[in-house]
Amino acid sequence: MRVALTLSAEQGAAAVEARAAEDAGYDGVATGEHLFFHGPVANGFITLAAAAGATSRIRLLSSLTLLPLYPAALAAKLAATLDQVSGGRFDMGVGVGGEHPPEFVAAGVEVTQRGARADEALDVMKRLWSGERVDFDGRFTTVPGLTLEPGPVQPGGPPLWLGGRRPAAIRRAGRFADVWMPYMYSPEQVATSLAEVRAAAEAAGRDPADIRGAVFCWGNVDPDADVARREVIEGVSAVYQQDFTKLADRYLLHGDPDRVVARATEYADAGAETLIFSPVGEGARRREVVDLFGESVLPRIRPSA
Repeated sequence: MRVALTLSAEQGAAAVEARAAEDAGYDGVATGEHLFFHGPVANGFITLAAAAGATSRIRLLSSLTLLPLYPAALAAKLAATLDQVSGGRFDMGVGVGGEHPPEFVAAGVEVTQRGARADEALDVMKRLWSGERVDFDGRFTTVPGLTLEPGPVQPGGPPLWLGGRRPAAIRRAGRFADVWMPYMYSPEQVATSLAEVRAAAEAAGRDPADIRGAVFCWGNVDPDADVARREVIEGVSAVYQQDFTKLADRYLLHGDPDRVVARATEYADAGAETLIFSPVGEGARRREVVDLFGESVLPRIRPSA
């Protein structure tokens, strides 16, 4: 199982944390984004650019880019540039958002159009990343015979990671995704949804075997499993402004190292080839969690680490 570690929201920490994650044997670092949210959240492209400059091996994943908030051509340009500066190490996770409507208001985007905007933008990005001249006249985007130069390092552009819950998200992933990456899913849900996405890919004329599985997990690890559970509930409840007490054991990755290894293995058995571990906590406490995970969990779920 490959493992990526999310970066914290601590100001100026991206480069230091990314370098430490590379040294510790993680396969990648990841960061989400919001324009506005319940707490501090940075821009994903800029944060990962800082991480790229501090590392040489690990992958860089946006988890997720809120694609409807960007003009499609601008998103294609930002992703291609990040792929260039990282030497072809960028993976672009795409989400449609909607859980915080005020940020759509601030961006001048109608929240009810977010799915349609994402579908069109994904189409536009793939065309621009091909290196060909693009003529496109869509509902939200017009590209009048232009070529994106310079293009991305990776042929065809950065791999696309998609998630979601609704039928439209499944269809979108079947059409565009290289990796299916849900969050707040149990292992059983990962297995079921991955099968649905692969069926949607086949219906879209793609080889379903080309779609790999992943899972994003908020989590916590501590020698005392009760402490790990309490802290992860507090942390995730604060992020989403709702009580996660009843959801913690189903959706959050927490416990002592043995329990976390066992649960991660369940996700791997369900088809998740990559785990994105998003630890709760701030400052010194977060570093303790990351260190314990790296020492006591990572080598057991990724033996080559």
